[in-house]
Amino acid sequence: MATNSNYFHLHLVSDSTGETLITVARAVAAQYANVTAVEHVYPLVRSQKQLDRVLDEIEESPGIVLFTLLEKDLVGRLEAKCREINVPSLSIIGPVMQLFEAYLGAATTGRVGAQHVLNAEYFRRIDALNFTMMHDDGQHVEGLEEADVVLVGVSRTSKTPTSIYLANRGIRTANVPLVPGIPLPHQLETLTKPLVVSLHATPERLIQVRQNRLLTMGDRDNETYIDKQAVADEVAFARRLSAKFNWALLDVTRRSIEETAAAVMKLYADRQRARPPE
Repeated sequence: MATNSNYFHLHLVSDSTGETLITVARAVAAQYANVTAVEHVYPLVRSQKQLDRVLDEIEESPGIVLFTLLEKDLVGRLEAKCREINVPSLSIIGPVMQLFEAYLGAATTGRVGAQHVLNAEYFRRIDALNFTMMHDDGQHVEGLEEADVVLVGVSRTSKTPTSIYLANRGIRTANVPLVPGIPLPHQLETLTKPLVVSLHATPERLIQVRQNRLLTMGDRDNETYIDKQAVADEVAFARRLSAKFNWALLDVTRRSIEETAAAVMKLYADRQRARPPE
């Protein structure tokens, strides 16, 4: 069912939070630059009555239907309706579950929202988020040794959003700005437990990001912040510190937050594997 429009309707039906669906759907939709997905998200669909509303909306705005439903009666009704109105539908986790069942030789429990159970992993993520928010932008440097990862870098190298992304993966992350003329916190110079990663970018990229930042803030008078020579000096200053303290160096010039975080997680995993057991 090809579409000639510059948008299409995308229905995401889940018996849980819908996070899995949204992540998968957006990853695929991003590959189609000339067409926009109009998302219709239906979380916590666990009864026939809740499904009725979903089916009405799908019929009113036909489009691709993706779902993560475990209740067979709900799945059957949804698929039957999609066939009736001639729209494509696909279970995102169904084929994966079948593969697991075939390999493991055991049926699934059918437990809705099992991935969101309040287990040790969940509380580790919450602890990491609390730690990261408390140690953002050079705050509470006395606690840096308790971090898993410490990100350093000059202004606008995406330290804070990368820290939060890592925390969502359960990695206790602190970040400290590197500012020429301002002494480093002495705690940063003597760290032994955390992995310290220095984020850097080209002066041209930093100037571009900083200009956008100043426009957003309505600040047109901060010329030093975007002066080409001053920014180049900042980058050189950060590189010298990285070499002096043997920090891992990561170029974020062309990386998204997700790509930067993935690179940091790989560095962290490699370091953990290389460490002798305690």
